[in-house]
Amino acid sequence: MKHAKHIRAAALAAAATLALSACSVLESDKIDYKSAGKGVSLEVPPDLTQLTDASRYAAPDGAVTASGYQAGQRAARAAGTPAATEQVADVQYHRNGNERWISVGRPASELWQPVRQFWQDNGFLLTIDQPELGIMETDWAENRAKLPQDIIRSTIGKVFDSLYSTGERDRFRTRMERNASGGTDIYVTHRGMEEVYNSSHKDSTVWQPRASDVELETEFLRRLMLRLGATQEQAQAAKAAAQAQEAQAASSGPALAALTQAGGQPVIQVGENFDRAWRAIGLALDRAGFTVEDRDRSKGAYYVRYAEPDAPRPKQGWLDRILNRSAAAIPTTQYQLIIQEQGGSSFVRALSESGAPLDAATAEKLLKLIAAETR
Repeated sequence: MKHAKHIRAAALAAAATLALSACSVLESDKIDYKSAGKGVSLEVPPDLTQLTDASRYAAPDGAVTASGYQAGQRAARAAGTPAATEQVADVQYHRNGNERWISVGRPASELWQPVRQFWQDNGFLLTIDQPELGIMETDWAENRAKLPQDIIRSTIGKVFDSLYSTGERDRFRTRMERNASGGTDIYVTHRGMEEVYNSSHKDSTVWQPRASDVELETEFLRRLMLRLGATQEQAQAAKAAAQAQEAQAASSGPALAALTQAGGQPVIQVGENFDRAWRAIGLALDRAGFTVEDRDRSKGAYYVRYAEPDAPRPKQGWLDRILNRSAAAIPTTQYQLIIQEQGGSSFVRALSESGAPLDAATAEKLLKLIAAETR
């Protein structure tokens, strides 16, 4: 099996063959996550205002509220103006190419706690909680719905549940940005790891990255819509409309981004204006595992750190817990990514922490990672 179902104890060796042969595939949309880590203490953050310096994104006079939005919708219906299919209360689903996000007509200070609770209710712990940057990230978690539901699992497996593993782990990052209407755009991105054998004898395994799952991102956006006030019918209609658009666009159009050269230095050329390039690069950074430490949209700048992808960590042994030992932090380097629009396209350059040009090899390595996730 491509994604191996592992049974981790010699005591179950006799039952392993039966368990694996009887495993069945569940519904593709069934989700039951279980996190393996420990969460952090969280506090309700203030509003996110990091975009207010850019005049092009200045909010209009007056607050944009859910009640005000709904009143406007009622007035529009009374006047005979049709409402968009994807528009639900003050929550809207958006798709542009392979970019998906929802916008909510409320400030981030009102959304942070419901979104945080949403991930916890779905079986995740938060390891990153940075309201000043609008970023929260879950721990690596396992979708337990993918485990075989056979007679062995339903009896012995309930007692020794930790002995079963899907061989896959998922992590989700949520990013909130204030939009031009004074509300909040919410992005959800997925990163995956899978456990594979690292020898022909199949006696040991390693974790390696697997491709981001766009369908998982879409499903959690749909569920988040429900949490923020949409009805089941409205959220499902929005998802169906987005899937129809995706199917239509799947076989047409050039790649959004390409690695090229400008002034003797590697750059990413995004065939779109600044607005979409900013959004596309932000999603690519999330999917590629960059840590965004700050951003300044008025300057087109992301300030990021990057380290090699971190694999899910095994559970600590009893001696580690007694000695309070934890894995050492991975050293990282800070970089600047600058997005500039020119001639109908946007160009992304990688600079050092001080803003100096990087050597070509380092710049190309970083930009390749980002371009691969810019779809």
